[in-house]
Amino acid sequence: MTAGRGIIHNEQPPDGVTVHSLQLWVNLPAADKMVEPRTQNLAAADLPLRRAQGAEIRVFSGKSGDVIAATKNYTPVTMLEVRLEAGACIRQELPADYNAFLVVLEGDGLIGGDRSPVHAGDVVWLTRSDDDGLSEANIAGGTAPLRVLLFAGRPLREPVVARGPFVMNSEEQIRQANIDYREGRFEPSGR
Repeated sequence: MTAGRGIIHNEQPPDGVTVHSLQLWVNLPAADKMVEPRTQNLAAADLPLRRAQGAEIRVFSGKSGDVIAATKNYTPVTMLEVRLEAGACIRQELPADYNAFLVVLEGDGLIGGDRSPVHAGDVVWLTRSDDDGLSEANIAGGTAPLRVLLFAGRPLREPVVARGPFVMNSEEQIRQANIDYREGRFEPSGR
């Protein structure tokens, strides 16, 4: 979902369905803050998949190897679900100046060139540089299969002001967003 100039949304699973949800908010650049709101339905079964020996990488956004998602973004963002068999490993290229982190959902493994151990429930921040070019995240399954989510994107380096559900660049923009919401100017998302 791109909130843009305002959208009302409420993620509710169908009755009788248990859902485990991880919600990540990505700030829009100042130039795109007030774009037309939009939603995209990304069903896991329809997303591109990169396969390697003992590895399956579902590409929600960005790319993994030669596999590229068709997700519409205003800012380049990489979002991957990585599943590795015990002992399997992958290398994931990322722009060197991206902020990146992993959320370990299941299993245990080793992350990075120093092969730091990780376990289910861990969140791991990856090192970023201000250099141009590419960096690499090394991810290996441990004694059990490993399932991680990898999120990465370029920092905007703009002012951030957040109040309630609104993220803008100034206090005045936050005040205006509250007025727009109270006056019913936000679009319903249909979800």
